[in-house]
Amino acid sequence: MTYLEWPRRVAALGQFHVDRLERPELGRDDDHHLRRVLRAHDGEEIVVTDGRGSWALCQVSDVGIERVSDVNLDPAAPDTALYLTPLKGERAEWAVAKATEVGVGRIVPLVSARMVVKFKGEAREKTLSRWRRVAHEAAAQCRRTYDVVIGDPVKVADVPVTVAVADLAGSGDWSGVRSVAIGPEGGWTSDEWNDDRRRVGLGPTVLRAETAGVVAASLVTFSAGGWGFTIENEK
Repeated sequence: MTYLEWPRRVAALGQFHVDRLERPELGRDDDHHLRRVLRAHDGEEIVVTDGRGSWALCQVSDVGIERVSDVNLDPAAPDTALYLTPLKGERAEWAVAKATEVGVGRIVPLVSARMVVKFKGEAREKTLSRWRRVAHEAAAQCRRTYDVVIGDPVKVADVPVTVAVADLAGSGDWSGVRSVAIGPEGGWTSDEWNDDRRRVGLGPTVLRAETAGVVAASLVTFSAGGWGFTIENEK
């Protein structure tokens, strides 16, 4: 991508998902949002993406949208994951949105011992649906072209051994960390993780659970090299 294309992409009215980038068409809900909520005018530009890294610029007209750029492919980011325990109210959704913005690849609901929210049956499905919606909207807002994967919930006992655990007494060394687990409001129980599990710190202060999620997502994305996106200069 050239230096001139990035500001144009950021300045676009919005970003939307489409099935076919070669001949893009908006779904009914997206078309309504574009014209009734964003009040798009003829000639304004939007970004369309397939959620797999490809994107293009389109121009709005009274009969639809028309592609006005080549189809481009963003470089894939490193595989990173945030294991996040569901929290009370909208706090977890806020963390999901911000983790999406900073570039984490997957967000996995984590069922831990001190989790205080109901997370079974219908409540579980509603939570997963909200997380997916929030991640989708956040990806569009920040011009992210790779969809965030909201994984299936896992219990602490089933978390892969490669996942580090955020702990107040954890190490400040994040080298090699590609995924990290964040606990609930009450923290971890003393026997919840094996002693040999890698533990990493989030700084010298006690953070709220949702803040810890965002800090962890930022650190794991940065340590994995996910902030190395470069823009070529125009010759």
